[in-house]
Amino acid sequence: MTVILSITDLCVDFRVKYRILRAVDHVSFELKKGETIGLVGESGCGKSTLGKALIRIIDPTAGSIRMNGTEISTLHQRELRPLRRHIQMIFQDPYGSLNARKKIGQILREPLDVQNVGTPPERVKRVRSLTEKVGLGPDALERFPHEFSGGQRQRIGIARALILEPDILICDEPVSALDVSIQAQVLNLLKDLQQELGLSMIFISHDLAVVRYVADRIAVMYRGRIVEMAARAELWRNPRHPFTRKLIASVLVPDPQRVRRVKVSERESSDTDQFNAPACVYAARCAHSTTRCQTDSPQLRDVGEAHGVACHEHEHLDSLVDASLPRTGGAVG
Repeated sequence: MTVILSITDLCVDFRVKYRILRAVDHVSFELKKGETIGLVGESGCGKSTLGKALIRIIDPTAGSIRMNGTEISTLHQRELRPLRRHIQMIFQDPYGSLNARKKIGQILREPLDVQNVGTPPERVKRVRSLTEKVGLGPDALERFPHEFSGGQRQRIGIARALILEPDILICDEPVSALDVSIQAQVLNLLKDLQQELGLSMIFISHDLAVVRYVADRIAVMYRGRIVEMAARAELWRNPRHPFTRKLIASVLVPDPQRVRRVKVSERESSDTDQFNAPACVYAARCAHSTTRCQTDSPQLRDVGEAHGVACHEHEHLDSLVDASLPRTGGAVG
């Protein structure tokens, strides 16, 4: 498959009082055409910062971002403008991401006006067509954002992101602010639109169950670094990093007849660890850490099945059965 987005050693730094906090720390991966990569991790691990750096809302400190072979990490904003139509973002907050003073028709038409796409009649036609695709009636175009529910507003956000027919869609926790029933509708809408339009997506979430549903590959982030990356089924079946195991253990199994066999142990860590982290960013919380973990930074390396893990002790972890065992006995489900 064609590589449409390539990220190499990407770093994003912020100044916090008198210190420099590295929010994204030497992240590297490739996104292929038509593929969805799920990006998961705890709140504050750098997921959203990475997503914003990819579309240059935030400027990276170091590293490379190549989109369709073009280096975009160092482009001036004026040079970047014509390329923005190829990579768009759905924001987390469906309430704060829409201009309350504009009608929906104006909000959706604005990207076409900025990019000077098509004639005025063609822009109107495209807006109406896409509004219909995301499940909103033509009357929605004359209404204001406050007249819609959270799920409807997120559909408007999806329509705005797709109005320029981008190649890449960055989804920054697009369902975290929605009720569970509405989440399913929005996720199914995204999957249908991806198949119809041939989109490549990076889906950011702290919810591993949601990412498991939409992603082809999953990257696990911890304190700015990708600590594990693998195909969805492989990661779920054979997680090799202690933090990934913890995330999987936290996913609820909605079946009283099934129980998950997972052993996860963890050390206590203080808030100061984010500034005084050892070589391995997870060592302060990892029950398996050794002296080597304190002095030698683990790099993401292939352990088979296109499965990358950044852990010195991954071979010594107890085996993990992802699926669950029926309480009444029987085979692993």
